[in-house]
Amino acid sequence: MPVHEAPPLDAAVGASRGSPPPRTTLFSGVIADRIFGWLARGAAVLTLALLLGIMASLVHGAWPSIQQYGLGFLTSSVWDPVQNEYGGLVMVYGTLTTSIIALLIAVPVSFGIALFLTELSPAWLKRPLGTAIELLAAVPSIVYGMWGLMVFGPILATYVQQPLQSLFHGVPYLGALVSGPPVGIGILSAGIILAIMIIPFIASVMRDVFEVTPALLKESAYGLGSTTWEVVWKVVLPYTKSGVLGGIMLGLGRALGETMAVTFVIGNMNQLNSLSVFEAANSITSALANEFAEAGEGLHQASLIYLGLVLFFITFVVLALSKLLLARLKKNEGARA
Repeated sequence: MPVHEAPPLDAAVGASRGSPPPRTTLFSGVIADRIFGWLARGAAVLTLALLLGIMASLVHGAWPSIQQYGLGFLTSSVWDPVQNEYGGLVMVYGTLTTSIIALLIAVPVSFGIALFLTELSPAWLKRPLGTAIELLAAVPSIVYGMWGLMVFGPILATYVQQPLQSLFHGVPYLGALVSGPPVGIGILSAGIILAIMIIPFIASVMRDVFEVTPALLKESAYGLGSTTWEVVWKVVLPYTKSGVLGGIMLGLGRALGETMAVTFVIGNMNQLNSLSVFEAANSITSALANEFAEAGEGLHQASLIYLGLVLFFITFVVLALSKLLLARLKKNEGARA
């Protein structure tokens, strides 16, 4: 009997390579695609439903206070649970002031950190320094608050507030800006603690967006004789402005919503008698943390929920303004082109 030899290995491999891969049926592909589409739409609808549900619950809980005070709630500085009279001006002022102070400190520092890590730092230092900065974000907020109350506050009062009070004593406006008992708690202390807390978030985002700038653009600018600052200001920032602004908004959102650290160091005092940055004050989050558990049903609880609604509205306005700013920057960029 003739013996049939097995085909060569190369021929077998070529045959296997030439054979078409197994195809899924059209029915199963269409079903899988539809299921994927439904899941994606469901996630989007769920997010929107949660947002609307939170807003509706806040409006429902705050409705007695809304009916009682209306928009006048935002212009009244009276907060007296004993007399059952409530106004949110002190809390809104404290929230906005501490957040602005935090941004004024955190944005330049974060920009410097991101610039150093991406353009100036030696290779051996980039990873440990970046890790150390990111570790700051993992520190619990209550630890920042305790450190601010027991360590940073006395240092601020002794080495900053008292010298400034001696320097500006009798000077109009500037003397009032640093007035108050040197106890180390107040608006400035809360703003600095918030700045320390949001620096890791803003710096990390800035560093990541700076690193996605094409190396060809930066090398071309350096080849034309640009300095490091000119490369960052004229090449990196225009290319990454959306990401940079997003990182700043992320930090601002964290500053607006921070509770425990602010509660420790802001002083929790409802007063607007002085515009000094060293005076004790109050914020929306600290008022909610201190009073909500003990607030009885009625106007007191409704007013606290009204404060939560105001904070929700502030964050929405900040996000909307950031989107408008980005749209205007893109429009102006197109006009220059």
